[in-house]
Amino acid sequence: QVQLVESGGGLVQPGGSLRLSCAASGFTISNYAMNWYRQAPGKEREFVAAMPPSGGNTDYAEAVKGRFTISRDNAKKTVYLQMNSLKPEDTAVYYCYAQGLYSYWGQGTQVSVSS
Repeated sequence: QVQLVESGGGLVQPGGSLRLSCAASGFTISNYAMNWYRQAPGKEREFVAAMPPSGGNTDYAEAVKGRFTISRDNAKKTVYLQMNSLKPEDTAVYYCYAQGLYSYWGQGTQVSVSS
């Protein structure tokens, strides 16, 4: 059974950091580009970060460049999103998305940035 399970979300103050994890199972993660998306209340889901199957050549939304870092460990079948200097506008549900022969979404993890 294919699963993407996000974790690591929570409530953090502005300027703080969080590290999200996305654990994959049921497919070969090394064959897939891995992405993070987010959806804020009342807004459409938007792209955050992407990494190709072999790593390297990462891509980021302008709003998070210089603050967020995507990484992956294919051996552990896990993708990460390190989020630093968090802002209130980063508040959203964050989703992991695997893109390849097929596409898979996780259920999301809530990130709330507030003082």
